[in-house]
Amino acid sequence: MQNLLFCNTEKCMGCRICEFACSATKQKTTNPSFSRIHVVNFEPKGSLSFTCVQCNLPALCVNVCPQKALSQRENGVIVVDENKCNGCGWCIQACPFGAITFNPDNRKAMICDLCDGDPECVKYCPFDALTFSPIDDITYNLRKNVLTVLLKGLADKEI
Repeated sequence: MQNLLFCNTEKCMGCRICEFACSATKQKTTNPSFSRIHVVNFEPKGSLSFTCVQCNLPALCVNVCPQKALSQRENGVIVVDENKCNGCGWCIQACPFGAITFNPDNRKAMICDLCDGDPECVKYCPFDALTFSPIDDITYNLRKNVLTVLLKGLADKEI
């Protein structure tokens, strides 16, 4: 079963530590410009960290790359062959989630590879907002949380 990197928006504080952990791991620098995970703030509502969702086969970004620099492994993870990437940006335009960026130094595509199944961003999130779990576990917990809120609302109305 495929795992998914998930951000709980109720826990995410927008601290960007996930971006620093990613850039430190992948580029050996603490510069969020090199991160494969991105934080979006929705003030005053909250924040959300997001990254490549590893679309089901075949991924749009993989199919549009004229250089065949992107490929998708059997586990769904998309990888970039920097030797083939010419920085044309077609993959960035094709991604419906805006999860692909350019490396500011070499202008090659950067896509989250989930740190080979052990994402550093999850380890360093101080608020436990990020999880890397099977999709079924995530959807079960989301349904459970929604039902808990609904039941609490019903109980509050009866008082």
